[in-house]
Amino acid sequence: MFFVRTFCAGLLLASPVVSFAQSKLDSLQHLEEVTVVANRYLEVIPSQKLSGEKLEALGSFSVADAIRYFSGVQIKDYGGIGGLKTVDIRSMGTNHMGVFYDGVQLGNAQNGQIDLGKFSLDNIEEISLYNGQKSEIFQPAKDFGSAGTIYLRTRRPQFADGKPANLKAAFRAGSFDLANPSVLWEQKIGENLSSSFSAEYIYSSGKYPFRYRKVFQDGTVAWDTTAVRKNGDIHSLRLEGGLHGFSDDGKWNAKAYFYDSEKGIPGAIVNNVWKRSQRQWDRNFFLQGSFQKRLSGELEALANLKYANDWMRYLNPDTTLMYIDNTFRQQELYASFVGKYSILPRWDVSLSADYQWNILDASLQDFVYPRRNTALTAAATAFEWKRLKVQASLLATFVFEDVTRIQHGAGDAQPGRQSGKADDKREYTPAAFLSWQPFGEAKYLSPLRLRAFYKQIFRMPTFNDLYYTDVGNIALRPEYTTQYNLGFQYAGDWNRGLIARLDVQADAYYNEVTDKIIAAPKGNGQYRWMMMNLGYVEIRGIDVSARIDWALPYGVRLHTSLNYTFQKAQDFSDPSDNDPRAGTWGGLIAYIPRHNGSAVASLRWRAWDMNYSFIYVGERWHNSSNIRENYEQPWYTHDLTMGKTFRFMKLKGKISAEVNNVLNQYYDVVLNYPMPGRNYKLILKIEI
Repeated sequence: MFFVRTFCAGLLLASPVVSFAQSKLDSLQHLEEVTVVANRYLEVIPSQKLSGEKLEALGSFSVADAIRYFSGVQIKDYGGIGGLKTVDIRSMGTNHMGVFYDGVQLGNAQNGQIDLGKFSLDNIEEISLYNGQKSEIFQPAKDFGSAGTIYLRTRRPQFADGKPANLKAAFRAGSFDLANPSVLWEQKIGENLSSSFSAEYIYSSGKYPFRYRKVFQDGTVAWDTTAVRKNGDIHSLRLEGGLHGFSDDGKWNAKAYFYDSEKGIPGAIVNNVWKRSQRQWDRNFFLQGSFQKRLSGELEALANLKYANDWMRYLNPDTTLMYIDNTFRQQELYASFVGKYSILPRWDVSLSADYQWNILDASLQDFVYPRRNTALTAAATAFEWKRLKVQASLLATFVFEDVTRIQHGAGDAQPGRQSGKADDKREYTPAAFLSWQPFGEAKYLSPLRLRAFYKQIFRMPTFNDLYYTDVGNIALRPEYTTQYNLGFQYAGDWNRGLIARLDVQADAYYNEVTDKIIAAPKGNGQYRWMMMNLGYVEIRGIDVSARIDWALPYGVRLHTSLNYTFQKAQDFSDPSDNDPRAGTWGGLIAYIPRHNGSAVASLRWRAWDMNYSFIYVGERWHNSSNIRENYEQPWYTHDLTMGKTFRFMKLKGKISAEVNNVLNQYYDVVLNYPMPGRNYKLILKIEI
């Protein structure tokens, strides 16, 4: 209840902003002022996007499920609806991926991982994936600070003429005792002010049958059995409220978000143990706001502000292993200001400054209660000359650490400073992006664009890396990446034969990851571990994607897309007696396949729609030692969705049926974490 009250209070805190906006309300006849607010920027590296009908047609349950259809992406999925789901782009690691929610980055200073399974698609309007960074210089410094970025954009209310409110409700039911109701309410408060509120509840027992079978490369069957996955239940509640407004030459929004869940952790199947008893509780709350305004014909300003409070409890009641009952609470404050100035009609410069404060509290013995202050400044420029577009940026990052240890003496516990802390960091990282249209206005070749980019970036060690009791290492250095990319895109209306629109793109890339942070044995035994900088990885790859919109007879609409990725991500870490991966030099890194891809076909005719999707992940190894014992077989899935829209009086509705993993393939994304076989969903959506 405390977090529910905090959620409501967060909305009330936005009331001064509302009052300010209401004082500047304007009439609908000034729509020209609203369109001016939209950013004009020179897109150099186009993103991969899913939005609108194409996003809905996938039938994906969470953001993580939808992102699987992008090229160059690997998803780590530990199984089931409540299983942890993280994303990795071009094999550089989960912590190098920035995830932004309505323009503000989602943070996790504790371990750096964002669980994309927590974010529903019911309130998401668009998902965008960028390699390197977003092709936009009018953005906070944080947006320049990742090797790749995912942008989640929620719905901004839109109202038909004379309609003051929108109401949408959905209910999903399906395999594994799934029950998932959700509701979205949008209210028009004034001509330039609106509100939105969404809520969602998820329950699932997580009990699904699976076949656990291991076959070596020579065809020998190691084991073959069937069982039911247990302790994978989840109860979760998401509440989200927002205010959206326009002012003179500007726009703003304020959002409050609350997520609460309890779930079982089924764990890995090892040592013939098929059921685990670990539990996890999560409560995540954040309040964020953004304000953008054109100050003059050439000058624009953008300000963002955020507060986040995340609490997590982990319980392992199994005393045969080790009884653990730990709680963690992390807090974050973030503020950003950006200014952009147009020197010439096609030459812009920007300067952004961000500040972020993080603190972590934990119930661990001898914990040091770390605090981190981060300041970021980014200078960027973008210009266009004839058919050439160029963007360049320089990001300066300053990190200041502090820790506090509770010292226990003869008297009461007294707080005291601990000298052992990570060194302060100062890093400068450049990036450059280029796009060239070589054929100008040539009839069929004008849509062709060549592109290239170079970027250096790094990721800070997390609080767990540095300070986790008896494991962390305060001497860790940041993990650096260097990216090179060369590619092309051909995109435009085709209108020849049955093809209405064609979008083909391909990129070849080379990445280096140095000072990779790994866990290595501490001392002579294999039971105590320590975080170390020992890794060096080289990644070579090719991403290819093709999207075609077809114009078929009788009003049939067909959209098809293909994505393919080839990667060779090799571990070139120096062998060392202290490195558990000694002898793995040149091996493919864990869980990165050479080949993977996806295919989607969406068919619409009148009120009916059908969607087919296919995902393939090739052979891989669960260790950089690419020996037979570490080999993981390829896996693939087929999914089908069919739906029909209908109208009843003032109601607009849609009913859909899904069959996922149609061929009932049994597979692991992560070793010893079996995924569900064939499963079903029935979905009903209503709009008023």
